[in-house]
Amino acid sequence: MGKVLILGGTRYFGKRLVELLHAEGRHEITVATRGITGAEFAKDVRRITVDRTDADSLGKAAAADSWDIIYDNICFSPNEALSAVDAFEGRAGRYVLTSTLSVYGFGSSPLREEDMNPFNYPWAAAKRGELEYGEGKRQAEAVFFQKAAFPVAAMRIPIVLGPDDYTRRLHFHVEHVKHKLPIVMPNPSAEMSFISSAETAEFLQWLGSSGLVGPVNTCSEGSMALSRIMEWIEEATGKKANLVAEADEEHHSPFGIPSSWTLDTSKAAAGGYCFSRTADWLPKLIADIAAGRA
Repeated sequence: MGKVLILGGTRYFGKRLVELLHAEGRHEITVATRGITGAEFAKDVRRITVDRTDADSLGKAAAADSWDIIYDNICFSPNEALSAVDAFEGRAGRYVLTSTLSVYGFGSSPLREEDMNPFNYPWAAAKRGELEYGEGKRQAEAVFFQKAAFPVAAMRIPIVLGPDDYTRRLHFHVEHVKHKLPIVMPNPSAEMSFISSAETAEFLQWLGSSGLVGPVNTCSEGSMALSRIMEWIEEATGKKANLVAEADEEHHSPFGIPSSWTLDTSKAAAGGYCFSRTADWLPKLIADIAAGRA
């Protein structure tokens, strides 16, 4: 790859990506963040401070160098996407955007990339926080694919799980079952796609060196019914889950979807990527959380 810039690389799969690329030993790596979250990297990983929401700040960082590949994990609005398109014109060999399953609405599953086509999706100027999360990502994708002069790939990921998950969404379920607290889950039979934080970083590493462009669905193989996840939690904790129809907001499941919400990864597989199986890593992660190891 050569020179690599990572926007947002101090925690979770962004940090794991930095470590994977550094281990290859053939890149000059620069991590751009707000400088708020501390993270230890190898001495030869360069760090710069950038306010991703400020076009001038991003522009100054971009003007300092050029990169063979840019990973953008922290773009959440069309304004931020447009700032990047302008700032990195002529300075990016390839751009990899972290996007989300949330660009798709609920409906038929598994969802394919063409079910949300960013090449003709309408967008308008909007700052971070002015749009709902999924809409912000839809319009950010639209800006990149309609305006960028450099090649762009958008990794569309579902909920990312791992021992380093600062959102603790899986922890929520394990802890609720352990403490016999109620969990509101509208449709336990609904299936979801998941991916581990480790594989998210591995896929980003692969996608950066691949020739794939456009949106690319990304998840571990094998969607999971929420009821099956709860069974694994019951096995790991030795306690019965208390699923209820109503309770205070604090007891509503972060996985509380009305219908199945899964991804088709045929495009990535055709490009040569082999995904892990959800059933091979999720039960162990649940057991580790239940035992206090994660």
